[in-house]
Amino acid sequence: MGVDQTIEGSNIRREWSLKRVSVQLVGCRKTSEMVDSSNCQLLSERGSSEVINQHLYNVKKSISNNKLLMKYQHKDSGEKPYHCLDCDSSFISSNKLMVHQQIHTGEKPYGCDQCEKSFARSDTLLIHKRVHSGEKPYHCSECGSSFTTLNKLMVHQRIHTGEKPCRCDQCGKRFADRGTLFQHKRIHTGEKPHACDQCGNRFARSGTLIKHQRIHTGEKPYLCLDCGSSFATNYALNCHHRIHTGEKPYGCDQCGKIFAHLSSLVSHQRVHTGEKPYGCNQCGKRFSQPNSLDIHQRIHTGEKPYCCDQCGKRFSQPSYLAKHQRIHTGEKPYGRK
Repeated sequence: MGVDQTIEGSNIRREWSLKRVSVQLVGCRKTSEMVDSSNCQLLSERGSSEVINQHLYNVKKSISNNKLLMKYQHKDSGEKPYHCLDCDSSFISSNKLMVHQQIHTGEKPYGCDQCEKSFARSDTLLIHKRVHSGEKPYHCSECGSSFTTLNKLMVHQRIHTGEKPCRCDQCGKRFADRGTLFQHKRIHTGEKPHACDQCGNRFARSGTLIKHQRIHTGEKPYLCLDCGSSFATNYALNCHHRIHTGEKPYGCDQCGKIFAHLSSLVSHQRVHTGEKPYGCNQCGKRFSQPNSLDIHQRIHTGEKPYCCDQCGKRFSQPSYLAKHQRIHTGEKPYGRK
């Protein structure tokens, strides 16, 4: 919900009175709790309540100043008289033009005293410093999560409201924020801007690249607290946990058999559908499981990766090796004498 506070009275023409300069307190949609952030509706100035209140006081005090008066007149009329010579952008004030021009010049005059990063704007530096301080001043009243910026809080709150205002113009799918929509659009464009410097594989998302690179580095940062096993992804850890919990959340709607992993259910369902998506490129024979295809292809390649440690004889399948080893052990598992 929003609450508007207005500053009454001014010496300027009534039709664009300072009543249009307001402080908007942005709060959670479901509660009356206010978030300490404000916005001057005319100049789009942002900051804490104290900063905006001072800004409005200065506006009221200095409204007779022609330069400030012109800013408000331009905002009210929609006029943007300050033009960038490098692109077609226009702005209501010279200050906003100067900030914009740093995009073209690459100038970043605001440096962080904690690290080597620098920024074009002082407010961006202020937000960045929260990385070092750990400050997260914006809190969600629904779940207690904290965020470094108001924008991140507002995007987060869509988890609770279910709001998805960002729509893909290709397929109609909706998303809670523009960043996720932007990444989704790469499905349609085929764009994969993130490349692995080890093998050249390309990915649509930076997060997917980071996960992939663990194949090369061997990094497994996700640790199972029950047995000490480690995994490259959080998803793999969650799947592993089901060994300890016995959880099998995926059920077959044909026979009722349940599985710990979705991939196992998908493989099982081929028993019912008869689907055999894996074909041999040598003879055309088809299989329902990829490992069955791998074993079959050894007929063509002659590969025998399983070796008897007693006599050195080799086999194409582990079951053939196990059967052979009974010659050495004398084991008779089927009760024959």
